[in-house]
Amino acid sequence: MTTITQGHAAQDHAHDSHGPGHGLSRWLFTTNHKDIGTLYLVFALVMLFIGGAMALIIRAELFQPGLQFVNPEFFNQMTSMHALIMVFGMIMPAFVGFANWMIPMMIGAPDMALPRLNNWSFWILPFAGTILLSTLFMEGGGPAAGWTMYPPLVLQSGNSLAFAIFAIHLLGMSSILGAINIIVTVMNMRAPGMTLLKMPMFVWTWLITAYLLILVMPVLAGGVTMLLTDRFFGTSFFQAAGGGDPVLFQHIFWFFGHPEVYIIILPSFGIISQIIPAFSRKPLFGYSSMVYATAGIAFLSCIVWAHHMFTVGMPLAGEMFFMMSTMLIAIPTAVKVFNWTATMWRGSLSFETPMLFAVAFLFLFAIGGFSGVMMAIAPVDFQYHDTYFIVAHFHYVLVPGALFAAIGGAYFWLPKWTGHMYDEKLGKIHFWLSAVSVNILFFPQHFLGLAGMPRRIPDYATQFADWNAVSSIGAFVFGFSQLMFVYIVVKCVRGGAKATAQVWDNPEGLEWTVPSPAPYHTFDEPPLVR
Repeated sequence: MTTITQGHAAQDHAHDSHGPGHGLSRWLFTTNHKDIGTLYLVFALVMLFIGGAMALIIRAELFQPGLQFVNPEFFNQMTSMHALIMVFGMIMPAFVGFANWMIPMMIGAPDMALPRLNNWSFWILPFAGTILLSTLFMEGGGPAAGWTMYPPLVLQSGNSLAFAIFAIHLLGMSSILGAINIIVTVMNMRAPGMTLLKMPMFVWTWLITAYLLILVMPVLAGGVTMLLTDRFFGTSFFQAAGGGDPVLFQHIFWFFGHPEVYIIILPSFGIISQIIPAFSRKPLFGYSSMVYATAGIAFLSCIVWAHHMFTVGMPLAGEMFFMMSTMLIAIPTAVKVFNWTATMWRGSLSFETPMLFAVAFLFLFAIGGFSGVMMAIAPVDFQYHDTYFIVAHFHYVLVPGALFAAIGGAYFWLPKWTGHMYDEKLGKIHFWLSAVSVNILFFPQHFLGLAGMPRRIPDYATQFADWNAVSSIGAFVFGFSQLMFVYIVVKCVRGGAKATAQVWDNPEGLEWTVPSPAPYHTFDEPPLVR
């Protein structure tokens, strides 16, 4: 759904506070929400390719049994760094970029509430990312214990562990500052008449996500700080030899780690809730139920963490509680899927590139959701645990889920951001290449996991060879087809057909109208919210 499509250009100049000069200093000192949104999105795109290159090293090594390209230690560093880069360096900054660009426009605010903080929370990121990547070049290499950084594995890492933990602190700090900014903006800067239950779904999902971030990020910070003192200062929080408990770290990590998954997916839900009504040419079905479902998901995500730990030997009552609460989270998620489907039902549908990504999201995210319900069943999870079935499950949630939503959102709002239309034909080719290859990449991993292939191994038994080869071919096609996305975006930014005020051809009556010369924060009538 296009938000307010006219009149904002005039504001660009009024609210540009680019600091001294132009060129480089404009980007360094900017407090303009659009510039900062662009910086976040460009940073995320760069990190996508760095993290993606690591994934391709992993898949190249796994193409055949035996050790081909890298030694096992470097392989483990790649699996750990790939995850940390993709989660903290790519997908979260991408969604913060969307939030920066769109939230002020969607609620009729002139800018974010705390513009200098906004600048700072972005500029922490490139330095944090550089520190994290630099661990690969230190003696002993980067952390090689998975992104979960479980002790005792991580406590055998070299001195680079201190730098990795520092980088994680910085990345978390950036997220918390961004979340504070979003909450203050949404709570204090809505246009008159824009009550909470009239806000677009994207704003709602980000408001709830921001509260989640502030709740769980400090927990991760505490956990990694305890790791740091165990490794360098002689404490024994997680070392059994000194009276500590490695399972304690799992509780701390997953109390952060599970809500983190929803921190990633809720803004995706928001983007999909904007795209589907626009191309169905209908209001979003069940708006208030979508808001409550989002809040329900966020609440439940904080009480299900130990489903990652069914195999640590917890009491039966604990297993039952975490099994039931995990299954409960399927209900608000299903409400969302049904509402998106109902929005499309008997709508006047058209399938431009953003809609294709949104529909693919719907199908493929549902696959990730169903396999999640399978893994919620505690006795069965003993079989799935730490196999490739888990890898298939969470990649179905995060790649055709979060990444497809981000790409769909980029196509959806590119005309608004640049004033130009992207190349629709190339966009559709990019979609089909991505949608087909992502399934060739991840679907076979379900079979591998059910057959018993463990995750995080550089070598494997020969019976797993065929599906691994298929998966690796899918990975390379998917990875290289994202270069096409960069080409489409650059081509769109540099020029192309001018975007009209009604980019996505909304029928009259559904287009949001803005009384033109009036500035955003003084309308008597708020924009129509579907």
